[in-house]
Amino acid sequence: MLTEVQTGLTAKMSPAFTAAGLSEMDFETLIRLARSPGHGLRMSDLAGQTGLSTSGVTRVVDRLERDGLVRRQACATDRRASYAVLTEVGSERLAAVLPTHLDDIERWFTGLLSPEQLDALLSALRVIRDVVRPCATAGATGRDNGEGDGPCPA
Repeated sequence: MLTEVQTGLTAKMSPAFTAAGLSEMDFETLIRLARSPGHGLRMSDLAGQTGLSTSGVTRVVDRLERDGLVRRQACATDRRASYAVLTEVGSERLAAVLPTHLDDIERWFTGLLSPEQLDALLSALRVIRDVVRPCATAGATGRDNGEGDGPCPA
């Protein structure tokens, strides 16, 4: 059932991303950067949050950088690290697709549940997420401190 729901939701939400010229991973990357301090994340934290390998996140960021949606920025405190930072163009692209995406979420997910059902589901999903993707919020609390929010396997 989980696979059926995930596949169904992906099919319902993908057209908005495609219309904006984004893949699902592009959208996930942009939204994670937008909600991060300074609209940027260390590349390693971005990899942890997205579940991509370091080479996978590099390819995504390379593509987004070519499209002008993100830029790389050197870390001021660690020469080995760099950040992916959302650009103004990236922010505008995200702002253009977000209303449709939020409508899709309401129509195909949250709007189908009572408030009690939604609270219980989100609580349960957080428990599962924290076990299966412990790096899902890596680097979300600050920048340039040299640390993420906990141990994240490389």
